[in-house]
Amino acid sequence: MSDVCAIRGDQGRAIRALLERIADKWALVIIATLHTGRLRFTGLRQHIPGISHRMLALTLRKLERDGLVIRTAYAEVPPRVEYELSELAVALIPHAVALADWAIEHNPDIAARRAEYDERDH
Repeated sequence: MSDVCAIRGDQGRAIRALLERIADKWALVIIATLHTGRLRFTGLRQHIPGISHRMLALTLRKLERDGLVIRTAYAEVPPRVEYELSELAVALIPHAVALADWAIEHNPDIAARRAEYDERDH
């Protein structure tokens, strides 16, 4: 990792910032949900069981700030707001899927190593 960070020249800041954003509990779930198309806040919340109103709002705000989500407000009564993925987020999808595939494929190996580690005296 240090070689990769040295090659990139930023001492790992870019990757840490990205992982901080997308590796939280809800960001990738929201991105995956919006990958199917534009949704209103309520629709998003209905598609993501367990997320609170506050957490959805905070995560959407962070994703919008990072340029991953586009928020469109319509001047209607009642007000209507829709969320959709930016091109930047769409470009992230194949990489997130590859990471998820890796995790699924290697989960049994990781679980076995954890069990071995936990059985050892430390």
